[in-house]
Amino acid sequence: MSDRIDLAAFPHDFLWGTATAAYQIEGAVAEDGRAPSIWDTYSHTPGKVAGNDNGDVACDHYHRWREDIGLMRRLGTNAYRLSVAWPRVMPGGDGPVNPKGLAFYDELIDALLEADITPSVTLYHWDLPQALQDRGGWPERETALAFAEYSSVVAERLGDRVTQWATLNEPLCSAWIGHLEGRMAPGLTDLTAAVRASYHLLLGHGLAVDAIRAAAPSAQVGIVTNLSTVHAATDREEDVAAARRQDGHINRWWLDPVYGRGFPADMREVYGVELPEREGDLAKIAAPLDWHGLNYYMPSTVADDPSAPAPHVRSVRRLGVPRTGMDWEIDANGIEALLLRLTDEYPIRRLYVTENGSAYPDVVRPDGTVDDPERQDYLERHLAACASAVRKGAPLVGYFAWSLLDNFEWAYGYDKRFGLVHVDYETQKRTIKGTGHRYADIIRAHRGRSSQAA
Repeated sequence: MSDRIDLAAFPHDFLWGTATAAYQIEGAVAEDGRAPSIWDTYSHTPGKVAGNDNGDVACDHYHRWREDIGLMRRLGTNAYRLSVAWPRVMPGGDGPVNPKGLAFYDELIDALLEADITPSVTLYHWDLPQALQDRGGWPERETALAFAEYSSVVAERLGDRVTQWATLNEPLCSAWIGHLEGRMAPGLTDLTAAVRASYHLLLGHGLAVDAIRAAAPSAQVGIVTNLSTVHAATDREEDVAAARRQDGHINRWWLDPVYGRGFPADMREVYGVELPEREGDLAKIAAPLDWHGLNYYMPSTVADDPSAPAPHVRSVRRLGVPRTGMDWEIDANGIEALLLRLTDEYPIRRLYVTENGSAYPDVVRPDGTVDDPERQDYLERHLAACASAVRKGAPLVGYFAWSLLDNFEWAYGYDKRFGLVHVDYETQKRTIKGTGHRYADIIRAHRGRSSQAA
């Protein structure tokens, strides 16, 4: 029930939003000058994606965005987190700009503002132009420099209307899952490449912060990281040490450099890979930020495993713990713990939950509705935990549900549905699910409280 959420804890001007990513919803991969990205290449490689699915059409948002803004209005959201497709704007990765690509986002931003929806723009949500990958991709410094150039172009074009900017979304996934585990584009399993990619992603972030601010002086700039609470499988000394390594791998490696602490010394030793450092890089990576975005889905429980690749841990499945359709453990306490950790340990001015959500195997009933009580429960539990974190001092000023629409869920293809809105991929029919209606109720209730308080 929504009364479990302490709505009075949230600021009166709290942003209630939804989030998407370009490759997951846009489709139109070869229209109006867009060039291939690493995800086009990866998804068209047989066996890489469940069902051999790809993002060629996805939700056809490129043609149906007006309808999708209408859905946002029906949900009552006042913010929308989207990503710009780098290969749509600069097909070669650097060099010539594609006017039609920029024009698409121009029109989309104008329509969002007309609908009183604040756009929150992410510049990189994993769709690196294939042209840059062919020149080495993120393991090469050149890609960080190209990212800054691209960021400048987009900020110069949209910065008169967009104030909230994120440089990177979940660089952990780009580096570790894409270059070390091989389960995401570009599909490598190379520790040296992964560590170098992690370094250049964060360097690109820092360079982009400066580029955005130079192009749009009123910009509010942040970064989005996916973090997890980490638990040792047992109290054995080896497992406790493994949990510390896992925390370094998925949390500290991505936070410490951004906030001026440099790359964690213990993890540098674990990886054993020399970083491609140059003088002044750490200062660039630690460019001051206006906000931080937390993507949270699940905790991590690990045991020591010397035979596994760095960080030499294995995930442990805890019995009797509820799980989503992704087989991810559900623990709403984790989002509160992470919001408070970010508040207590790092100099963060403002926090957003930039992604949070759950996948379940939704079914459209004969009457055309989609009832999803498990997702609704997940949403309410996590919003209640967010409210608790605010009461304890976390400067949380917005929440973006993942996702507005069911979409191409990366290597899982179209099988996993996270949307507040169901998408029939054959007809592209959109149907607001029960959780979407509940989210709308929560938003209305908060607004009602805020207007009474005013």
